[in-house]
Amino acid sequence: MSLLKWLCRPHLMEEIQGDLLETYQNDLSRNGKKAADRQYVINVITFVRLRFGFKRAGVSLLVVNSLQNNSKSQFMDMFRNYFKISLRNLWRNRTTSIVSVFGLAVGIASGLIIFLLVSYLFSFNSDYANADRTYMIVTDIMQENIQHTDVTPRPLGEVLRQEYPFVETAVRLNNLFGSVVGVPDGKGGMVKKFEESRNICFTEPQFFEVFDTKWAYGDMKTALVNPNTVVLSREYAKKYFGTENVLGKTLRFENKLDLAVTGVTENPPSNTQLRYDILISYASIPAFYGDPGMMNAWREPATMCWVTLKKGTGRTELANSLRGIGKKYYSVREAKQYSFQVIPLTEMYHHPYYGAAPRPILYALIAVGLFLVIASCVNFINLSTAQAIKRSREVGVRKTMGSTRRQLIGQFMLETAVMCIVAFVIAIGLAQLNLPLLNRALWMLRANISVLDIFSSRGLVWFGAFIAGVILLAGLYPSVILARFNPVTALKGKLTTQKLGNLSVRKGLVVFQFFITQVFIIGVLVMSVQVRYMKNSDLGFQKENRISVMLPYADTGKQEIFKQQLMRLKQVEQVTICDLPPASQNKNFSEFTYDRRSEPEKFVTNIREGDRNYLSVFGLTLLAGENFTEANGYAGNDSVSSGYEVMVNEKMVRQLGIGSLNEVLGRQLTILGKKKTIVGVVKNFALGSMRDDIQPVTILNNTGGNYRSIIKITPGNVSGTVKEIDKIWNELYPDGIFKAQFVDQLVAEFYTTENILLGLIQAFSVIAVLIGCLGLYGLVTFIAESRNKEIGVRKILGASAKQVLWIFGREFGMLIVLGFTFAAPAGWFLMNGWLQGYAQRITLDWWIFASTGGLVITITLLTISFQSLKAAAMNPVTSLKNE
Repeated sequence: MSLLKWLCRPHLMEEIQGDLLETYQNDLSRNGKKAADRQYVINVITFVRLRFGFKRAGVSLLVVNSLQNNSKSQFMDMFRNYFKISLRNLWRNRTTSIVSVFGLAVGIASGLIIFLLVSYLFSFNSDYANADRTYMIVTDIMQENIQHTDVTPRPLGEVLRQEYPFVETAVRLNNLFGSVVGVPDGKGGMVKKFEESRNICFTEPQFFEVFDTKWAYGDMKTALVNPNTVVLSREYAKKYFGTENVLGKTLRFENKLDLAVTGVTENPPSNTQLRYDILISYASIPAFYGDPGMMNAWREPATMCWVTLKKGTGRTELANSLRGIGKKYYSVREAKQYSFQVIPLTEMYHHPYYGAAPRPILYALIAVGLFLVIASCVNFINLSTAQAIKRSREVGVRKTMGSTRRQLIGQFMLETAVMCIVAFVIAIGLAQLNLPLLNRALWMLRANISVLDIFSSRGLVWFGAFIAGVILLAGLYPSVILARFNPVTALKGKLTTQKLGNLSVRKGLVVFQFFITQVFIIGVLVMSVQVRYMKNSDLGFQKENRISVMLPYADTGKQEIFKQQLMRLKQVEQVTICDLPPASQNKNFSEFTYDRRSEPEKFVTNIREGDRNYLSVFGLTLLAGENFTEANGYAGNDSVSSGYEVMVNEKMVRQLGIGSLNEVLGRQLTILGKKKTIVGVVKNFALGSMRDDIQPVTILNNTGGNYRSIIKITPGNVSGTVKEIDKIWNELYPDGIFKAQFVDQLVAEFYTTENILLGLIQAFSVIAVLIGCLGLYGLVTFIAESRNKEIGVRKILGASAKQVLWIFGREFGMLIVLGFTFAAPAGWFLMNGWLQGYAQRITLDWWIFASTGGLVITITLLTISFQSLKAAAMNPVTSLKNE
């Protein structure tokens, strides 16, 4: 009671005390004494609202208590009322509502697709149980130009397991590409045969510990201990044998090894770089390659290696130990040449050298998604405020009837929430319709991105924040503007532009949209021109009408027969047997010693192997010397530097510090442990994409150990020519799988990432333009609504339709120029930074920016013309009759 006396004003004490006692008696009869006592204390404390919130009104506690008891019911009644009114208002203005919802849905769908893509890419390699303490070890070859490799010496993994107690386990792994896997028929032939390109490897039993693989059949610990054993995923067990439980069955690998199936795993997830469906025991390597000593070779990094550390051990301790290993197993010079680096498993996919999705690209995609969502919200704001005049009397009536600003804001925010929820539903549908296209573009990752991913524990957090952010961003400003109308002015219908919120705010929002649109257009133009430049630039060799056909094994006799039979085809011009085309994604390099120098050079040379037809098939230009004298690599003349011949490119000569190309002819080159003679110098050619500079190259005469044939054909009837080549190939290699690839297609694969990015930026640019057009529609509608009386007066005073149109043209012309003022330097900065990643690139010419401005002006004129012409043609009597 003393608390009540302190809180309550004296002249209200009797009334409040009576209300409290009455309430107490009701609670006592219904709930008992203890409950009534507790509620009495709560009622007294609740009275603090009277002390600090309702002093002037003198509201009784009984009323307050009644409101509390009925607040839930009243809130639901109010919510239902607001909801009905919202639906009616949306239906009454259904054209504008549809435009608003559609624009918002398109922007949200774009942002949703980008966020799902980025979330998928960020999740790579992160779902393993020990991902936070698992590391990949790579080797940097410290030459004049550092060569980054993703492999290590073969003994390293075993040394780490045996000699370093802080290492929990380590695993070695060798990728295999273009391998033939068959199901034997028991009679020396095969029932089925398949080519496997990206999902097959040699590995150790520790693989299943490091990458916590889920098992279906077999013993994880022993499955890959013995040579000639293999573990399959469920999918591939069914693919090969038609069933999943295939323990004890046999596969034939590359027509060399018969592999016993010792285990079946669950299908690996798609969000990993280690998605292997066929895992062959690492102990099978010596027999497969016919070189038992290779398992102990330290000088040639050849195998991938991952290490899982014990808890409490850090990356630094591992890195320090690797330096010690280098000193222990290498000479002083070799220890300086080979540098081991440690990369966290979760960072592999985002590493600039070894990953396919560097973080800067992902952050740029996030920025694109945010820009599109913000732009769609800007549209919504402009369209909502453009309708404000039509709703002014409604607001005036509501305020006159006692509605507070908070209630009005709540009503309009509810309308926004309804529209946003509808837009989200549509956006989810639009996203799901387009995600299959994205998954197909990411076929090499076996991506299976779905909108259902947003219902994961990780997705629900950001998606919930995403929805709340869009509702607040899209609805708060229009709600505040509508709620602050003066009721008298609103009921008289005399709201001005200023009363509807600052016009400059809406103009600023449209300038922001122009900025986004123009930056996107600049990006599309620059990326399109750069990609076209890379595809059409001179690589230093000819790639059209060249077919690459892999040969199952290096049988020089069969290779010669194959070449002779091909040359009988009238469509075939030439054939070469080689290891790689001039440009390849495979890296093959070696250190070397020039002439009589005592030490190897400080840089490495890239190696290509081919016969004497290699130059002519690819159109390589010989600048000095001559072609190989023998087709099969050995001249048979010991007086000519042991009979081995090589050619080098001009970059190699210049990097050796030799001024004349002819000076290197006849000199020795010690490479791959053998002395060879330089017989020719060829013109520089590209080894890969335009991201890289021209590198030193050594072309070795074919040693008979190559598996690739390149066939130069005449244009026309390409499919028929391929069928004839297939027939000849299958007669010679019945146990293999014929696979023909065009060299120009192989070169085009260098730019897969660029093509995907270009496709995304083109699609999102179209969306940005569409959203921008809707924003323009919103602003021109707002201007037409707010200035219709001005336009009427001008027409009565003699203004022509062209002069009225100039009102709109002037407004938007200024906005375009202002948007371009910001977009041009931003676009130049962003795209110039992107181009720096390419050794050979275009220049950012003026026409790119001029084309952007011209395109935006054209789009703007087309967008605003209808509404502007409608306003210019309006009868002035209609707009002035209410004055």
